[in-house]
Amino acid sequence: MKKTNSSKWKTVGLINEMLKANRKASREAEFQLLGPGFHSRTILHRSAKTYTRKVKHKGADVDL
Repeated sequence: MKKTNSSKWKTVGLINEMLKANRKASREAEFQLLGPGFHSRTILHRSAKTYTRKVKHKGADVDL
């Protein structure tokens, strides 16, 4: 019979617990920083030269 190395499994369990704690702390920090709700992690940079018809992008000199 081969003996199982129980310390190996304890180490794996410890690492998993550390990862879970790290993820939870990261989520809580992000929640405090950004507030509730969904926040995209990949925001594309829009060029200043990109054409848009929205009034809010046309500047203050536009009269409605």
